[in-house]
Amino acid sequence: MGIQDIIEGKKQWRAHMARVKALPPDYQIVYKEMQRYLFKVGPVDLLGGSLLSGIVDFFEEGVAAGRGVLELIGNDVAAFCDDLIKDSRTYADIYQESINGKSGTAEK
Repeated sequence: MGIQDIIEGKKQWRAHMARVKALPPDYQIVYKEMQRYLFKVGPVDLLGGSLLSGIVDFFEEGVAAGRGVLELIGNDVAAFCDDLIKDSRTYADIYQESINGKSGTAEK
């Protein structure tokens, strides 16, 4: 990864976060909780993919339709996030595999 790639990535991230800041406060709170959750347990390709920008798109549509954020995602933010990433390889999967691999070699 070259310096130009890093600079471009920062520009894209700043533009993304500007979109988040343009959302109503309740949407921003929920987005930040989703972001925190996804960064912790989310898919390995989270930053390279379109998941976060897709969430912002979804939220912008909800705002335009006059719907509350909890109307869109429900009361359980983690469950909503889990459903979004259910078919993706996550850091939690990698961690579990490493534990299983270590315990498998210790038993032999």
